[in-house]
Amino acid sequence: MDFGAQEEVVRFLASLDGGAERIVATHISVVALCPTRAYKLKKAVRFSYVDFSTPSRRLEMCEREAALNRRFSPELYFGAHRVTREADGSLALDGAGETIDAVVVMRRFADDDLLDQIAKDGRLTRDMVESIARRIAKAHDEAAPDYERGGAAAMRRILDDASLSLRKAAAASAEEIDALIARLSKALDTQSALLDRRKAQGKVRRCHGDLTLRNICLFEGAPTLFDCLEFDDEMATIDVLYDVGFLLMDFCRAGAPEFANLAFNRYLDARDETDGLPLLPFFMSLRAAIRAHVEASQGNGERARLYFGLAEALLAPAKGAVVAIGGLSGSGKSSVAAALAPMTGCPPGARIINSDRIRKRLFGVAPTARLPQEAYASDVSAKVYGEMFGEAARIAVLGWPVVVDAVFDRPEDRDAIAVAAERARAPFLGVWLDLDFARRAARVDARVKDVSDATRDVLTAQMEKATGAIDWRKLDASKDTQTIAAEILTAFKRRLA
Repeated sequence: MDFGAQEEVVRFLASLDGGAERIVATHISVVALCPTRAYKLKKAVRFSYVDFSTPSRRLEMCEREAALNRRFSPELYFGAHRVTREADGSLALDGAGETIDAVVVMRRFADDDLLDQIAKDGRLTRDMVESIARRIAKAHDEAAPDYERGGAAAMRRILDDASLSLRKAAAASAEEIDALIARLSKALDTQSALLDRRKAQGKVRRCHGDLTLRNICLFEGAPTLFDCLEFDDEMATIDVLYDVGFLLMDFCRAGAPEFANLAFNRYLDARDETDGLPLLPFFMSLRAAIRAHVEASQGNGERARLYFGLAEALLAPAKGAVVAIGGLSGSGKSSVAAALAPMTGCPPGARIINSDRIRKRLFGVAPTARLPQEAYASDVSAKVYGEMFGEAARIAVLGWPVVVDAVFDRPEDRDAIAVAAERARAPFLGVWLDLDFARRAARVDARVKDVSDATRDVLTAQMEKATGAIDWRKLDASKDTQTIAAEILTAFKRRLA
């Protein structure tokens, strides 16, 4: 590795904290990975988008990086420190001598704790992904709206830069690049008014800006965001869904569409960004295109082709649709919905509307908190179902698929969700999951920290209610979840044919 004039500083950093185990370099930074600390040095470079050419500039940017990242992970960042030349000619951290460089000092975590590696190893869990989505939503909530940056004009500049970079890096053939840019440009033209409207609504904020799985780690058991884009406010002050779109794209790249769908749904549970759903294919595709030129410029041709192909695939148009999954408690509705949603429509898949989550939100409690019996009174349930019907229609009319997960034991509720789909001019499929009492009871008994509050008493009460004639497609819920989801998807595709 060639560190040029900073070679002495790199050697000094590598001597700290018991000695560096490894040195990692990128085009703009060098990181000394020591036993308990990581020392991140900015290279003395100047590009069109970044200026680290002087010690004072590097110190300023290190201070900025530490401050911005503490919004996401205060537990990881010790802060920015000066590298000084002491009277005896040696180097020190924050010594009395002249400042010759600067570093960001972080806690060290194991390479195996990067979520990119965790995904590769198959160790990613639903709890991890849900935690990530909540953290991102919280960060977006806390960031102040920016009414000056963002909007269609900013996205046009990003697309133009990506176009030039793709060609310069030869990330694909000229014909392929032309075709992708034309499709992205058309999508941007179509959604320009929505982008500007969201800007006016305060949906443009100072975000993380670099939400890849390589910038999330497990620290002390908790998924933790780090290494946000610190050097350019313009690049990081974006529509919040463009920020989330990076993570969703990267889950797809990692071959984990189910986790892309889970993160998508949990983020939207926390923040109502339904109006922005038509932007997601454009956002995710553009993120993949940008990664394609980054990989190509670094000589990683195979990875560049992977991202470029993903950019092409992610730009598939979304289509509105409503699939309702009903059945008595314990029949597996939520598990089937979670399996079906990633396969429905374009990535990241269908929005899931769950009656239990709506009920918990209306009462202001966490999804797994138990509610008192009065929370299930008929007037409360009517409000829950009414909101569920309205949200399903709102999503479908935007041209996005939705999977609705609720008991649907009343004929009027089954009729109402079908009417909601009809009003949205979206195709509809109603599915009823059939399962005997004993197996449903066993499933309910096995639940731990579940969104549903159903008990054996609830199951018994449901059996005593008249459901009326159920004309939805009935499926045997004793089959495995993936098989049931595949059967529903096949039936729905036939409905669309």
